[in-house]
Amino acid sequence: MDWVRRRAGSLLGLGLIGGMVWTTVVTLSMPGWYAPGEDCGRKVGAVDAVARTSWFPPSASCVSGDEVRQYMSTTRSVVLSIVGVLLLILITTGLILTVRRLTGEPGPIRTGDDLKRRRRSHLTFGALDMGVAFAFVTFLNAFAIVFGGLPGAIVFILTALVGLSAFGTMLDRHMGPLPSSELESRRRGTVAGLGTFGIVFAATAVSGQLPFFRFWAVPLGAIGYAVIAAAQWSRAGRPAGLVTE
Repeated sequence: MDWVRRRAGSLLGLGLIGGMVWTTVVTLSMPGWYAPGEDCGRKVGAVDAVARTSWFPPSASCVSGDEVRQYMSTTRSVVLSIVGVLLLILITTGLILTVRRLTGEPGPIRTGDDLKRRRRSHLTFGALDMGVAFAFVTFLNAFAIVFGGLPGAIVFILTALVGLSAFGTMLDRHMGPLPSSELESRRRGTVAGLGTFGIVFAATAVSGQLPFFRFWAVPLGAIGYAVIAAAQWSRAGRPAGLVTE
């Protein structure tokens, strides 16, 4: 069980990648949203058909008058349903174990010198790294929604939140405030990742651009991360004995 707890991130990542693939396969197994009638006519020979689809259990049929023809086979529907349930269990377990890691043992305290240089690197190179990460997030956003529909959007949000939290934790370990324990670094990185995504998501919603992120999400993500990181450095410097310059 300890091994599973230590591999919570890998477990969750595997589940989210699988979920993204699952939503794509289900979408491609249904009539296209842009011309469902044509897809029904081409595959099952239904004329002037109306497509009826369901995400869970995954199913698709074409209705033409009183005639109903299956677009997705029963075998594929059953297999996708079973895989979907297994992935849901995997993702849920990974989320629970990952959240528990935020309340685990603090671990040893890491110290360092030249904190001014470390802070400067964090607010510049760390922000640039987060901007690059948001370039990938923006691409993933479009891919997940176009090929995964609503379930793909949900999986995308979970993937982005988990991925940015993990990336924020990695940046904090390499460039974040010191002295610090591994638990403190993990918490700060999680807050920074979630907060940055929240800023970009809110700005996209206010601008009326949802559900798709725009390319300005890249610089906004970098700026938002730099602001959050600066606040964390400021907070880390307040308690006596933590940071001296």
